[in-house]
Amino acid sequence: MNRSALRGVIGAILLLAVWEGLARGFSLPAYTLPAVSEIMAAVWRHRAMLLPAGWLTMWEALSGYAVGSVLGIGFAVLLAVLTPLRGPLLPVLMAINSVPVAAYSPLVLLWFGIGVASKVVMVALAVGFTVFLSALAGFDRVDRRSVDLMRSFGAGPLAILWRLRLPAALPLIATGMRVSTVRSLIVAIVTEMLGAYGGLGWIIYQAVVQIDFVQVWSAIVVASCISLAFFGVVGAIERRVIFWR
Repeated sequence: MNRSALRGVIGAILLLAVWEGLARGFSLPAYTLPAVSEIMAAVWRHRAMLLPAGWLTMWEALSGYAVGSVLGIGFAVLLAVLTPLRGPLLPVLMAINSVPVAAYSPLVLLWFGIGVASKVVMVALAVGFTVFLSALAGFDRVDRRSVDLMRSFGAGPLAILWRLRLPAALPLIATGMRVSTVRSLIVAIVTEMLGAYGGLGWIIYQAVVQIDFVQVWSAIVVASCISLAFFGVVGAIERRVIFWR
């Protein structure tokens, strides 16, 4: 374990210890701040319900993440190669992105139903714009003199994209994809809270209705573990692929 990871583990342990001490020492009610031990006991007690819900939410987040990443990079490539399209298309895309993603949830749920499809669409929408903006900024960061040099050697737009623009854009694309890991889980859970047949968001909504705040926190813990694992895997792949950073 490297030094930064060790510091992170120690910090997490200290945070949980302080949390437990505050909750126990001040006898805080569950709706204010339940003790960590109570939350972990609830996770174990309701594991038969939380684990399938976690898998469903993770599947929705991963599916939407994959679709959104492909679409985001694809649109960025399109605007980088076909620059005349940037003028009419970019303002439209930015206008769509300026609206909070949650605002589209009622329409998406109406169009795609309250099953898995609507969650995948919402996650893809959120991830796609993040990756698109990162990729487009990466494609634009290439030195113009390098582009002119490759053109002088007879390279076409696709060759310039593959050999020059894409390697230069990879760090920003990877950053956008890494940031989107957390966003994908958040959007999936929020959409499940608005309408779903299952998932962690559905459990959180039902627990709030039943005024079971320990159950709410247990679902949040499972979601946090999935998010951390997702973030870690994408970060590890990024370090392996973009080894020159």
